[in-house]
Amino acid sequence: MQSAASHDLAQRISYHGKPQLISVDQFDRGSVDELLQLATRMEPIAQRRQVTRVLEGAVLGNLFFEASTRTRVSFGAAFCRLGGAVCDTTGFTFSSMAKGESIYDTSRVMSGYVDALVIRHPEKGSVAEFAQATNIPVINGGDGPGEHPSQALLDLYTIQKEFSRLCKPLDGADIAIVGDLKYGRTVHSLVKLLSLYRKLHFRLIAPGSLELPLELVELLREREHEVTLWQSPAEALQQADVIYTTRIQKERFVDEKMEAYPQEFQINAALVNSVCKKDCIIMHPLPRDARAGANDLATDLNHDPRLAIFRQTDNGIPVRMAIFAVLLGVEQLVFRDLKPASWRGPERVGPDDAAFYGIS
Repeated sequence: MQSAASHDLAQRISYHGKPQLISVDQFDRGSVDELLQLATRMEPIAQRRQVTRVLEGAVLGNLFFEASTRTRVSFGAAFCRLGGAVCDTTGFTFSSMAKGESIYDTSRVMSGYVDALVIRHPEKGSVAEFAQATNIPVINGGDGPGEHPSQALLDLYTIQKEFSRLCKPLDGADIAIVGDLKYGRTVHSLVKLLSLYRKLHFRLIAPGSLELPLELVELLREREHEVTLWQSPAEALQQADVIYTTRIQKERFVDEKMEAYPQEFQINAALVNSVCKKDCIIMHPLPRDARAGANDLATDLNHDPRLAIFRQTDNGIPVRMAIFAVLLGVEQLVFRDLKPASWRGPERVGPDDAAFYGIS
């Protein structure tokens, strides 16, 4: 039975009246806060301290027509932590769509097999087309250069947690976003969510051909945020509370040339230590290009406690658990059958987590 609270939130964020998550445009400030509060309650389960079987018998279909490791596994793990099972399919060439099957047919057929779908597809708007063909929950796992709503939600959750730890308010914060802002779907979704807050300063740092789409810049200004555009990180990062870096999405290039992007777009220890605030947080949606000389987030920051990328990925599990719980109507039922985990796990997941979590 679906709880009243879950039904209310599911209705408020519904997509054309269905329990589906296609865009962060479905949220207002209140519904975002409510979902992320639920994510906080999910943390003991996500952190392997408690167990629930509330989705026992339910099956998730992960349909990824584009490469994915983190998003696909994170969604699968979140569903399993709630007690469900997962069926995966990856790659366009291995699907019946390579034989000419329509999105409508694929969506309707898969909906007869599973109870929820997470879909990644290389074309903008394609996941919305999948959603139109079914009444079961559909979650956008990334639609080309369009949006990535669950990533934006976990990014916002990370920012909120980091700011709480630092005793800083999010309203009025200085947010620097660096890299490919044209094709970076995580950026598109995140700036929309952050626009729900008050009086932020957005420092948008991108090569000239990869700037944030104009409609998103206009949205930020319409909502009374300060927006400044930069083509070099060094000066722009000096006052930033959050530094959100993204890789160059060269696989989506149309007319752009990769070699045109200068080395200064690498965010490394020398740059951070010379210009950034001591209490800034450094984020990245991953994967990052760790090869020497890549214009991305450098690995020489790996022992800097300001680097939040692994706290960020860890936060994906409770956030995605909260999304599933709301869309499947078990928001309150989750907490009725909790029991302690029966296995023993490590105190810290990674050998460097003391540094990553700022633990001395």
